Amino acid sequence: MDYTVIKLTCGAIATIGLYSVLYKETKLYRFFEHLFLGLAVGTSIVLVWKETLYVNWWQKMTGTPAEGTDPSQPGFWLYAMLPPIGLMGYMVFSKKHNWISRLPIGIILGAWSGQWILNWFNTYGPQILDSMKPVIPTTWDSFRVPAKQMLVNGNLEPIPADLAAQISANVYPTQAISNLIFVVTLVSSISYFLFSFEMKGKFINGLNTFGRWMLMIGFGCIFGATVMARFALVIDRMSFIFQEWLRLGL
Repeated sequence: MDYTVIKLTCGAIATIGLYSVLYKETKLYRFFEHLFLGLAVGTSIVLVWKETLYVNWWQKMTGTPAEGTDPSQPGFWLYAMLPPIGLMGYMVFSKKHNWISRLPIGIILGAWSGQWILNWFNTYGPQILDSMKPVIPTTWDSFRVPAKQMLVNGNLEPIPADLAAQISANVYPTQAISNLIFVVTLVSSISYFLFSFEMKGKFINGLNTFGRWMLMIGFGCIFGATVMARFALVIDRMSFIFQEWLRLGL
């Protein structure tokens, strides 16, 4: 039998076996569930070595030149101390020497906490800066943002650089309206998480309620995107069965 036929047939059987859980949790589903988990664990072990340990530990320790790097770089044998520190974490399974596992955990948490401060600013700092949007138009020459391209002899070409810079420097009414909606949504959503003082007054309560509605709309969009992602997986698997596997018999 052709290898392609065997491969596609195994894939189709595995797909049908996994989706049999929609009927009930059968032995067929449990078999393919364990098969999938075993393959995932095996693949993860290979990826941990190839993409993490080999690149970030072995090459640096032995001085093995990576692709596109200086082949004469020295090795740092101090990295040889890392495996014993990591293996100390498995002492958590020992009742007598359980305390040893706390040493690598403390080292990891300390290093991770320091790195996370920098990662936090690199991730959320630009977002905080971008949230400070102007809500007052600086020009009324056009209600909406002019196009930065123009039609020349049937082709779209960029407008002159000085004109494009002038457009980027101004805030047009449509931008101001959009920014105002963004700022109100942001402030109202954040106000929902203010627990330091009691919410009193119609304005504060109204802002809090509006923020709750905005959060619910946002969560609904996230849930909808998650559902569509699941449908995309189903469509891909059904496409595999009907367009690749069943066509083998045609």
